[in-house]
Amino acid sequence: MDYPNHIFRSYDIRGIYPDDLNEAAAYAVGRALVAHTSAKKVFVGRDMRNSGESLIKELIRGITDSGADVDVGGLVPIDFLYWAVPKHEYDAGVVVTASHNPKEYNGFKMVGNGGSFIRGLQIRDVIEGVDEDTDLKKADKKGSVTEIDSWKEYIDHVLSFVDTSKIKKLKVVVDAGNGMAGKVIPQLAPHLPIKITELFFDLDGDFPNRSSNPLDPGATDALKAKVTEVGADLGVAFDADTDRLFFIDETGEFVQADMTLLVLAKHFLSKEPGVGIAYNLVCSRAVHEFIEQLGGKPLRAAVGYINVREAMQEGEGIMGGEVSAHYSFRDNYYADSGFIAFLILLQVISEDGRNLSEIIEEFQRYCRGDEVNFTVEDKEQMMSMIEAQYNDAKIDKLDGVTFSYKKWWFNVRPSNTEPLLRVTVEAEDCKMMEKKRNELAEYVESQGGKRH
Repeated sequence: MDYPNHIFRSYDIRGIYPDDLNEAAAYAVGRALVAHTSAKKVFVGRDMRNSGESLIKELIRGITDSGADVDVGGLVPIDFLYWAVPKHEYDAGVVVTASHNPKEYNGFKMVGNGGSFIRGLQIRDVIEGVDEDTDLKKADKKGSVTEIDSWKEYIDHVLSFVDTSKIKKLKVVVDAGNGMAGKVIPQLAPHLPIKITELFFDLDGDFPNRSSNPLDPGATDALKAKVTEVGADLGVAFDADTDRLFFIDETGEFVQADMTLLVLAKHFLSKEPGVGIAYNLVCSRAVHEFIEQLGGKPLRAAVGYINVREAMQEGEGIMGGEVSAHYSFRDNYYADSGFIAFLILLQVISEDGRNLSEIIEEFQRYCRGDEVNFTVEDKEQMMSMIEAQYNDAKIDKLDGVTFSYKKWWFNVRPSNTEPLLRVTVEAEDCKMMEKKRNELAEYVESQGGKRH
């Protein structure tokens, strides 16, 4: 095998190009995808990363060598994949992308028939479980390759989630971060009455203006400054493949993603009272409380977009969201879409009449700190020690361990890929949150952990 095993992750396939993830891996993924799905027709696209063109070529060769036909969508955002495969009844689909990872990375996100997710580990198991000389022989007839253009249909789908006549002439700063939003927003803009100030719309896999991850330190500084400079109603920053987006209010303040989730939840619950809203367990305690208060059904899930999606499906939810700013929608084949969330928020602000900061303030009941990471030698042992130290809490183990007290709570989760523990703390106010977070940090460090 000309590539390491660690590129196959729980949710997707990702690694540094070309040291870890390379053309040989792309070809093998194409072959294994067809073997795993028995696909006859596959949708393929890519984002703007510099290695994408070379990787997609070998991915397509692997798929067609296995006898499946390929429709090539070209440069597309990731939610284009989640829409195209179920909409046009492809047997599978792949987009070459490393999501919000730095420029050195690339990877593959994959779905099967109906938009069901295909995990990287599933593809790894196929590759490891076959004898390439016998099990993955080239098909007698090589598959065909067709370039397609479904953009109008995709844009119409995204727009279907809102009534554009109800959107006011808002001033909005959009930071595409040199990612795929730079291709999509110009196609949405003619249908919207808003005035857009563009930041970093040129597609550039080197990400010369800011990190591809809007959560990285300093990544939204330019956006915040531009919002206040032009007197915008709001700002929005997309990550590279556009499945995550973060809002800046009219004062230039960052809006935490679980507060945005509640704004979206209120909108949907006003339309369909009593439906489920999915959220992950590191969201604010206010999320559960407000969903119930608004007449909805809270659907608590483990961290990870796929887990939220599954909670939506199992609990008959209408939408779901995460602190990481993934927002999923039932009527989008239960998949996430940054653009759908963006449009809905535009309509909500327009109809509400208040500023975004005032809308968000309604839901800010507690103070949740940023996630803190600790390097530890033995993750499971440290988890057990923390559980013993805080054994007077109400404990649940849906994902890692969540410790709940009347006025505060915290969650400790082990990283799937690194010797790290990830810690989230929330309390009734920021003073208590900082005190409890420091106490927890001191305990972990006293037991050999190192805070990042």
